[in-house]
Amino acid sequence: MERRTLLTGFAAVGAFTLLGCGSESDGPTLRRTPTMPAVTGTSDAVDLRLASTIATGLNVPWGIAFLRSGDALVSQRDEGSIVRITPDGEVTTVGEVDGASGGGEGGLLGLALAPDDDKTLFAYVTTSAEDRVVRLRLDGDSIREQRPILTGITVGSRHHGGRLLFQGDGTLFVSTGDAGDARLAQDKDSLNGKILRITQDGGPADGNPFGNRTWTYGHRNIEGLAFDAEGRLWATEFGEKAADELNLIEAGGNYGWPGVEGTSDEPGLVNPKVTWGTDECSPAGLAITRSMAFLGALQGECVFGVPLDGTDAGKPVRYLGDDHGRIRSISVAPDGALWVTTSNTDGRGDLRKGDDRILRVTL
Repeated sequence: MERRTLLTGFAAVGAFTLLGCGSESDGPTLRRTPTMPAVTGTSDAVDLRLASTIATGLNVPWGIAFLRSGDALVSQRDEGSIVRITPDGEVTTVGEVDGASGGGEGGLLGLALAPDDDKTLFAYVTTSAEDRVVRLRLDGDSIREQRPILTGITVGSRHHGGRLLFQGDGTLFVSTGDAGDARLAQDKDSLNGKILRITQDGGPADGNPFGNRTWTYGHRNIEGLAFDAEGRLWATEFGEKAADELNLIEAGGNYGWPGVEGTSDEPGLVNPKVTWGTDECSPAGLAITRSMAFLGALQGECVFGVPLDGTDAGKPVRYLGDDHGRIRSISVAPDGALWVTTSNTDGRGDLRKGDDRILRVTL
């Protein structure tokens, strides 16, 4: 079994301290607020076992969308391409997404299949002019049609967000970053620094709290979205230097950026459920299964598991540390295993033989 190590060092930080960097790259310098205290003790977390390496030689695998067959569609960030990968590791090129522009943290990011439709795929794409969401029609192992449905997301060299997640009613959640302009996060009419909720044609979904596409605001850079068993939405967020976060998402909530990172007593803000020091984590992808939230940690070079109990979150547990480098995305496969992607070809990791890889992890 994979050795489990309790995280015992959430950063203890003071208010109004100047910040530096805590995401994939540098950001603005702003104040920070106290984060959660140190955590000690034991955990009832599950064991994880590295069962196999599914695929090797990939280029920054970012988004994962499982077909009903058990195969997965995987985006390769810098190449702007989509591949189909079987559970046995057979890799087939599906095609490239028009306009995808790699560089910095951008390129071809999140993927999501329309509910009950393996032929309609949505992709989050960074272009030279903007970030956008594109709807793709698939024909076997090829892309037949591409149509942007959401355009005008401000593009920068960093902080794209990029995760896509369908709700059971067919609406699509989209995470966007602040594009390096922190002011956009508090502008509810801007598409940046948000979790958006849209229709499959790109319009605002019915029931959104502000009558537009915005579901929540005050975000710096969210790369992980997942539902728990009761349908609650959770998200990971890169901090600047004070705190990386795991958040429970509340419709209409203000999550504080750029004025606040971590926990705060300021009224009107939603506090995170768990925080890490930014040198410990840099949380990217997120998957929830068996009452555990599993986060891919880029800076932490591991998977963090966080026990969930309703709306409460427990003590983080470190898994898969030291051996695999930067961990980007995590998805639950149809057979219940986790598919975990490394991110060592993104220019910020130490390359290992076979990078980048997709690992199969069993619970």
